[in-house]
Amino acid sequence: MRKVASTTASTEAFVKREASAAQPGMVDWDLAQRVAAGALTLKPAPATYRSADLQSQFDELTARAEHLVSEATGLHSAHGLARAKVTDRTEWAAANVRSMERLVGPALANIQENRLGKKVGKSTVAAGRVMSGTQLGLMLAYMSTRVLGQYDLLIRDENPEDQDLVYYVGPNVVAMEERHGFVPSQFRLWLALHEVTHRMQFTAVPWLRDHFVGLVGELLEPLHADPAGLAEAIRRVYVEVRAGRNPLEESGVMGVLATPEQRLALSKISGMMSLLEGHGDVTMDRAGAAEVPGAAGFSRVLHERRTNTSGVAKLMSRLLGLEAKMRQYAEGEVFVESVEAAGGPELLSRVWRGPEWLPTLAEIRSPGEWVARAGGALA
Repeated sequence: MRKVASTTASTEAFVKREASAAQPGMVDWDLAQRVAAGALTLKPAPATYRSADLQSQFDELTARAEHLVSEATGLHSAHGLARAKVTDRTEWAAANVRSMERLVGPALANIQENRLGKKVGKSTVAAGRVMSGTQLGLMLAYMSTRVLGQYDLLIRDENPEDQDLVYYVGPNVVAMEERHGFVPSQFRLWLALHEVTHRMQFTAVPWLRDHFVGLVGELLEPLHADPAGLAEAIRRVYVEVRAGRNPLEESGVMGVLATPEQRLALSKISGMMSLLEGHGDVTMDRAGAAEVPGAAGFSRVLHERRTNTSGVAKLMSRLLGLEAKMRQYAEGEVFVESVEAAGGPELLSRVWRGPEWLPTLAEIRSPGEWVARAGGALA
């Protein structure tokens, strides 16, 4: 089996930071997985879903997408060919529990040991683990009914066969095709183009993965059990509501509860993700222009799906910050197109030079500012 290349030292240090499995931690990860699986028994897969058939098709389409994305972007993965993994909803939720544990588990264990452990009793910590695990499981169960594809960017030396994968949530793909009458071969290639673009971004740009993980570290670092901090967060919510603004609009509950340092990290992450999502959408349409005649229709339906939620789905989207993520697609796409209009793909390629070249969230929303900072239009 092909060995997946390891990340650079700083990423390894982050995701492998010593946190013994014997330590309870702040999240019951196993419970999260069980809760998600239990909740998803209420959402059966379409009767026509056949995972083996879908896996064979996505193996071929993912390889095809990688070739098309490389041609369209000029990027080439340093980690070899992309691998497809068709999952059901429960498997997707379980994979994301493992990924989140790798990413934030060590930092949460450190917070508990150095801060909470001295202030909070063991019974309170245990209750918190159950609550956080349950909440995470329910959140992932909800999201697993909506996600079509995903690239898992975390890579370690251990168990390389279940890492660096391009995931496709088979039941959701089949349900979407049947509901809207999509041509499966076209729709699946179109999805593959988007997810393979994300993999290409993280495996062709050597510093990008470490930078993202570092930003997550910045987001987690200020966490503490400070009642005054929670009171301040509640006060900010009150002020926003009184002013007629939605306090969850930018980044969901996390944005409301964040400290000033965390809000800065969130802003950096939002700017970076807007770029990546916009670049993914533009590349998906551009790379598939000749081979996916139905791309415009697919794009229209998914845009409507992202924006026309209501009831419980809309509430969940706001709480989880998914509405903010939907804006990332639109704002990022406008940014990419605006930069290319000013200086072509050559100017846009400067975003991959280093972290300092990434657009801020303000520059995403005002592309001319980034163009001026990056040197303006090319001669």
